[in-house]
Amino acid sequence: MRILLAEDDEMLGDGLRAGLRQLGFQVDWVRDGVAAERELASGDYMAAVLDLGLPLKDGLDVLQALRERKISTPVLVLTARDAVPDRIRGLDLGADDYVVKPVDLHELGARLRSLVRRSHGQINDTLRCGAVLLEPSARQVSLEGKAVALSTREFDLLHALMLNAGRVMSREHLEQKLYSWGYEVDSNAIEVHIHHLRRKLHPDVIQTVRGIGYTVPRSPDPA
Repeated sequence: MRILLAEDDEMLGDGLRAGLRQLGFQVDWVRDGVAAERELASGDYMAAVLDLGLPLKDGLDVLQALRERKISTPVLVLTARDAVPDRIRGLDLGADDYVVKPVDLHELGARLRSLVRRSHGQINDTLRCGAVLLEPSARQVSLEGKAVALSTREFDLLHALMLNAGRVMSREHLEQKLYSWGYEVDSNAIEVHIHHLRRKLHPDVIQTVRGIGYTVPRSPDPA
């Protein structure tokens, strides 16, 4: 799950990036509001963590500009404990949630997963595709009730596809969702991961739409 972190405090930003990576997130880190707005406008991120006191452009101004441009990426705002007016204004401008500094990493991770889940219309934490169950919080996958060991990239790829069940995702789009800055992505990396997923789960779990991309079927709503 690729997210953007916008935080100008070097110590806090470094700690948040490292901690979120340990929780399974792919994190790109920017240190000012202009860079935050530019990166979020790309649409490559599943969520963002936005500090309000950013240099060059205030976090609230960044948030307002994004929502005016109809960019709907979920945004979680970082605020000081006594910054109640900023929290209220941030929520009114389109923030989806907030956390108070100092930040508990596990709470931050849970809130980010919740934002992404809700932004994709998912009610429950567990995602299902036929006999395949995926639990984002535990980063576990099972097939017919039996645990399946996946690599980090395999898990993230399956998660992205299952969040978008019924939609076709191109190789380029999947790469953008999976890889943060600094990674050299082999031209056939997505195809290799999909081959491994099909071998570990079932050949028909991921379907190829020739010339367009990949999809997983949407599971029927429970009766």
